[in-house]
This record gives sequence, structure tokens and C-alpha cells, in this order.
Amino acid sequence: MHTDLTGKRAVVTGGASGIGAATARALAATGAHVVVADVDGEAAGRVAAQIGGEAWQVDLSKPAELDGLVLDADVLVNNAGVQTVSPIEQFDPVRWRFIVDLMLVAPFSLVRAALPTMYERGWGRVVNISSVHGLRASAFKSAYVAAKHGLEGLSKTIAQEGGGRGVTSNCINPSYVRTPLVEKQIADQARVHGIGEDEVVERIMLTESAVKRLVEPDEVADLVVWLVGDTAGMVNGASYTMDGGWTSK
Repeated sequence: MHTDLTGKRAVVTGGASGIGAATARALAATGAHVVVADVDGEAAGRVAAQIGGEAWQVDLSKPAELDGLVLDADVLVNNAGVQTVSPIEQFDPVRWRFIVDLMLVAPFSLVRAALPTMYERGWGRVVNISSVHGLRASAFKSAYVAAKHGLEGLSKTIAQEGGGRGVTSNCINPSYVRTPLVEKQIADQARVHGIGEDEVVERIMLTESAVKRLVEPDEVADLVVWLVGDTAGMVNGASYTMDGGWTSK
């Protein structure tokens, strides 16, 4: 299988590191012109320079600023995200809204901005980097779980509206991926669960998975490349788990 995106324009949010950077590189390797969107403009610029793409410094936690945006994208990968680990009664409401704005409202705003051009061309691919937490809940992650569950519903609605006009929308649902986002969680997970940091990966992150390892960013990127290729044209409104068996229970 070979995906050829020569002449296509792809936008990857959170593209400066982790899954986003791996996806940007993988899409560039297919011939796509990749826009690396990230709040960290310098880091986005470094990735863009490596792949012959372009950087877009944008703060997606302020989605109202995107209301008038027109986005030229054949492929849109909604990946940007953050995590906060906290009991609900202690969760900072400002932080809760920040996470939902970034991980649910912003994807809506970007899709809204991209669909007219996709419809005009009769072809488009939306890939939403969801999570196992888009399908299952975990304690102490109310904002993240709520945003990812909402993203699942948004993706399915895009699939229903866009399918007949050449646009597909799907979610990818990895468990814990070897990224800075996961690494930053370890101390918080240790604190709320009352265990040592050296115990977090085995006792918290891998306990539900039959395959006892973290997902690699390149594995997620490979699935993105397939989903945006022509052989996945009938894949629409789906949620692809990459969780080592977590959700098979």
C-alpha cells in the first residue's frame, strides 16, 4: 500500500511534538504539503523546516478567534491536546474549560473552516486523534474524558454530513503514547493515586492493556496515513482503537 498525497495540503494541529510531529513527517513523506500548527511557533518552525512544510503558530485554546477563519486543507488532523489529572471537586474550572476549548471546540472551529473548500473539491479527510478515553472513562480526568467523548460525536456528525460529498471523518483511539503529554502525567498520577512515580506506568498506564507497552507515535502516524489514502475511502465515522486490547474487555 502506498498513499500518494502529492498536491494535497495537510494541516496537523499540535504538530510540533509527539503524535503531531510524527504525523507531519509521515504525511510529508507521501508528498503532501504539511502545515504544522502549534502554539509553540518556534518548535513548529523546526518541524516544518525538516519536512519542507510551513509553520502556523496558533493558540487553539481561544477558538472564538477562529470563527472567521477560512482554512485551505485537503487533510485536517485534529491532534492538539493537554492533560490535567485532578479529582472533580478540586478541578480548576478555568482549566476545565481551557481543555474543552482546546480539544473539542477548536476541532469544530477548524472543521467548520475547512469543509467549504473540501466540499468544493469533492474530497477531504478529517482525522481526529481521540483516545481510549474517548471510549472509556478514567478517574481524575474529567475534562480530558469529556472532550474526547465529545470529539467522538463531532467526528461521527462530520462523517454523516460529509460522506456524500467526498469527505470522510474518523477517530484514532490510542492508549498511552510515548509522548511529552504522557511523561508529564506521571507525577500527577503518582500524587492522586498515592503511589511512587516509578510505579505509574505499570500500575496505572498499562494495567488495562493486554499488550504491556506504550504506543509509539509513529504507529499512530501510520494509521493516519492509511485513513487519508484512497484505499480507506469507505472508512467513515469509525473509531480505530490502538490500545493493546484495553477496550476489548
